[in-house]
Amino acid sequence: MKIYHNQLNKTLQQGFKPVWLVFGDEPWQKNNSLAAIKNHAKNQGFSEVIRFSSDSSFDWQLLLDEYQSLSLFASQRIIEVELTTVKVGDAGNKALLALAERLAQDIASAHFPHDVIFIFHGEKLDAASANKKWFKNLTQLGCYLPLYDIELKAMPQWLNNQARQLQLTISAELNALLIALFEGNLLALAQELDKLALLFGSQPIGIEQAEQIIIKQAKFNPFQVIDALLLGDCAKCITMLDQLQQEGMAPAQLMWVFHKEIQQLYAMLTQLSQGENIATIYKQYRIWDKRKPLYQHALTHIQLGNVKRAMVRIADIDLLSKTSSEFNIFILLADLCITLYHGEKTAGLSLNYG
Repeated sequence: MKIYHNQLNKTLQQGFKPVWLVFGDEPWQKNNSLAAIKNHAKNQGFSEVIRFSSDSSFDWQLLLDEYQSLSLFASQRIIEVELTTVKVGDAGNKALLALAERLAQDIASAHFPHDVIFIFHGEKLDAASANKKWFKNLTQLGCYLPLYDIELKAMPQWLNNQARQLQLTISAELNALLIALFEGNLLALAQELDKLALLFGSQPIGIEQAEQIIIKQAKFNPFQVIDALLLGDCAKCITMLDQLQQEGMAPAQLMWVFHKEIQQLYAMLTQLSQGENIATIYKQYRIWDKRKPLYQHALTHIQLGNVKRAMVRIADIDLLSKTSSEFNIFILLADLCITLYHGEKTAGLSLNYG
């Protein structure tokens, strides 16, 4: 079966599951999920952990042999398998399918011993990997836990839940400050809460006290900048661009994402101006349901003329990035964000500043 991170503890209490599949790129949820599963198993007597890592030279037969062998140290074992890539190849496909079939046969037996738990984990699964027969068969035998980034609107509740577990007293003002400082970096935020719990215990934490202690560790990626841009939050875009510059991100990575998005906005707005139905446009560009509000805002607040101005400007920025080292490309990209919504104000301004 398939569950989500907030359902994990409840699912663990529902009884023994021989297979857990934990896949995703969000580090805090992955660490938390793996720790919760293993701690629960250890409390049930699973005292031995055997770990495998599937690199390009991995012998998949070891997995089957380990399952079928008797442990010399404990009667109950956790077999943990880190998939360094979800593309396991023909040998991996065959071995994992054989393992799933063997597990299914054993579970169907009236004398199936609850003495082995498999934990498979790795990066986010693509659609092709999630549709592999071995993966579907293992999911039917146990539990698949896909990990997704927590959306910004869900962060206050997540933070309050974590504070409650740590017996921290967090005001709404401090909650908002922490989210602003650590957006996009859940692992660092969780570590900061642990630090606050050690320093303050259950005592109320003043906003002034927290500001003196907390270090800004928010981390962003180019796609989060685009989301903020679609929502028209230019100030947030500029903050993110500044952070990415400090982290040393290559401007070319951002240029590609901006160029692709602006070209798509131009095409979508052109089709709308020609009377095309918005639902048809969303389908054509494969806009997911949860991203439709972002595009709804952008398509109703960005003028086609400003997108044309932005296209000219990004072409100029691209040329400057390749021909001169005197310009700060991140500042020019901030100019680009403003142009999309206020192109009439930036149209007369030169990009000739460093």
